[in-house]
Amino acid sequence: MKKTPTIFKRDPQNMKSLLNEINPNCEWVFAGEGVATRKYDGTCVKIDDGQYFKRREIKKDKKAPDGFQEETFDVNTGKRVGWIKINPQLEENKWHMEAFDDSLEDGTYELVGPKVQGNLEEYSQHTLVKHSSAEQYQNVPRTFSEIAKWFEDKNIEGLVFHHPDGRMAKIKKRDFGLKR
Repeated sequence: MKKTPTIFKRDPQNMKSLLNEINPNCEWVFAGEGVATRKYDGTCVKIDDGQYFKRREIKKDKKAPDGFQEETFDVNTGKRVGWIKINPQLEENKWHMEAFDDSLEDGTYELVGPKVQGNLEEYSQHTLVKHSSAEQYQNVPRTFSEIAKWFEDKNIEGLVFHHPDGRMAKIKKRDFGLKR
C-alpha cells in the first residue's frame, strides 16, 4: 500500500502541523471528487493470493528484513514502505493471527482490537476491517476550517478520500490539534 498523502501541506518547521494550503497532489479532493471514508486507527495488513502481510516502513539507512517487498520509496525522507509476510509462529504476530480468517478475500485491511494502538476503535476482539468496506461519509466539507470543525464531535481517527481512478488522500483529526 502506497503512502497516502495528506490533503494539506505540512509546516516544514513542524511536520506535525498543517498549513492552510492544499497539497497539489490532492487538488481533486477540493474539486469535490472522490468519496470520504472512515480512517481506522489500527495497523495496515493485506491478503494477497491467500498470503497474509503486514505493512512495514523502513527508515533511511536501515536494513529491510528478509522478504521485504518494497512498494514505494520517498526520495525526500529516504523511507521505504512495503510488506512483510506474517509468520504465524512469531509471538509478535499473535494479534494478527487472532484476527485472520483464511476465507477473507484479497485486499487491504486495518487490524483493530484490544491490543492494537490502544484500541481506540473499541473492538472487543482482534478484527480485520476491509478498507474498501469502510464507513462512508456524505457531504464532508472541503475547506481547512470546515474540516477541522467537522472533526470536533467525531470519535474517529480521520478520513480517507477515494477517487474513482484509485488515488487516495487522507486527513487526521489530530492534524488539527484535536484529541480523540
